[in-house]
Amino acid sequence: MFKLLKSLFFLIFVLVIASCASDEKNADTADGAFAIAKEYDDAERYEIALQKYADVKNKFPYSALATQSELAMADVHYKRESFPEAQISYQNFRELHPKHPKIDYVIFKTGMSYYMQLPETIDRDLTLANDAIYSFQELIKKFPNSEFTQEAREKRDKAFVMLAEKEIYIADFYFKKKFFDSALLRYIQTLEKYSGYGLDPKALFGAARSALQLKDQEKYNQYKDILLKKFAQSDEAKKIKDNRLEEEN
Repeated sequence: MFKLLKSLFFLIFVLVIASCASDEKNADTADGAFAIAKEYDDAERYEIALQKYADVKNKFPYSALATQSELAMADVHYKRESFPEAQISYQNFRELHPKHPKIDYVIFKTGMSYYMQLPETIDRDLTLANDAIYSFQELIKKFPNSEFTQEAREKRDKAFVMLAEKEIYIADFYFKKKFFDSALLRYIQTLEKYSGYGLDPKALFGAARSALQLKDQEKYNQYKDILLKKFAQSDEAKKIKDNRLEEEN
């Protein structure tokens, strides 16, 4: 009899727990609907998760979970690597909730959404690098103590390097085609816009040899002297010392 009662009690306990769990995930409540959406999200069933988060937002617009669902939808787009959609979703979220406590995260993820759209090679369009840099710079300036600031700096610097490499790539192309004026301009722009990102020796070497081709002795001496003074150990400095100005960068 005691064993029967014990088994019956255990069965009732299990049913109560199951009932509570079911109530917690009742789609007719904001908490339950959000829990259901998150389950699909955690299971990486992103299409359904987006639908379920949208349900929370539409059915319970005045709930705090509606706002949380908006941000979760942006995160889902990012996780499924739909970076253009993620970028727009984060931007829309910021416009609607400019004082949200996670706004530093939103700015960071906006930058990352741009960054993740960048091509793998510099010979393609890098326009979005400037958008990524803008977001990262904003985060660094407005939220210097954010947990995302360090990574923002790292990604910003990588984006700057890509832009600098693109300038050098174009300058080298002009040099090969013997458009020395255009080449010199591009090398100088690299020095003015992207100094400090590791491309200075290449830009100085390119500027010096372009100036030499243009028979501009003053500019040749200017860029050669900077190269030899600031980057004496670089390969480019060794080339210019050995008078190997026609070598490729």
